Amino acid sequence: MSHETFDLLGRLRSSGRRAAMATLVRTIGTTPRKEGSKMFVGDDGAIFGSVTIGGCVDARVIEEAAGVLASNDPQLFQLDLGDEDAWELGLTCGGSVEVLVEPLSAALLEQYATAERAWNEGRSVALVTMLDSGERLLVDGSLPSALQGVELPRQSRTIAVDERSAYVEILQPPARLLIFGAGALAMPLVTFANELGFRTIVIDPRERFASRERFPRAGEIRVGIATEIASQIGMNASTSVVLVAHDVKIDLPVLKLALATDAPYIGLLGSRRRGAAIRQMLREENVDEAQLQRIRTPIGLDIGGETVAEIALSIVSEVVAVMRGRNGGPMSAR
Repeated sequence: MSHETFDLLGRLRSSGRRAAMATLVRTIGTTPRKEGSKMFVGDDGAIFGSVTIGGCVDARVIEEAAGVLASNDPQLFQLDLGDEDAWELGLTCGGSVEVLVEPLSAALLEQYATAERAWNEGRSVALVTMLDSGERLLVDGSLPSALQGVELPRQSRTIAVDERSAYVEILQPPARLLIFGAGALAMPLVTFANELGFRTIVIDPRERFASRERFPRAGEIRVGIATEIASQIGMNASTSVVLVAHDVKIDLPVLKLALATDAPYIGLLGSRRRGAAIRQMLREENVDEAQLQRIRTPIGLDIGGETVAEIALSIVSEVVAVMRGRNGGPMSAR
């Protein structure tokens, strides 16, 4: 789920317009990857999103949506895939999908509004749909009695609950990217990171650099002492840290804070020589050697980047690779 999807649901709730929501709840085949994809079809024919990437599945969803809006009853359908559609879903050959199409009732919209409030507060929540009845349960913290003893998955997918099938939609707050330094490199960093779904936070002591004019799409802009802001924001397993200020007065204290957390990615702009010097300074402040090895410098993947945009692309690519547990090598070498 993204801010855009929540915004759409909010607009539908405010307008009173009728729409159907389709969710890919199961893929059957090799290496399923895209459970949770959504598509919305309005009663005026407007379409938002996609269950696959076009193709026969989306066409069938549009057909089913008309019947769902007419009957006001949810429908679960299974569709066998040809090779082309299977590849779009990450299935190496053939397979099938199950899609739930349901009317966006006032109760369902309110449930998503409740989930959005928790999501905005940084909490992960789950929406559980019993596929045989359409009954929905919101899990925000402890499990309701109907789900006692059930282990919820980490990612959205269909599971068994007392011999019934239930689709569990995991709504996790977006991963954050803290960018220390509001120079030229930070601008394309924000652009690329936003497109990938990160919540970007730009931090710099210079107000004329850290401005909304320079960063119109940044999730947040903070002006002030970097360590104070970093302490206020906090860092955790969903927070990646990129230091592009190239200022030792910012780099040293922020790195020390970041290394004391479980931030998955900590990158420092600069040459190998500068990185070694920074590590030595931290070593002299008794930072553990194993922690020092978490600092990625020089920063980014080796794509031969020369322009500011290319360097930003290499940095964001490395962040994604680290978060996915990959080394960033070419797909053809896998």
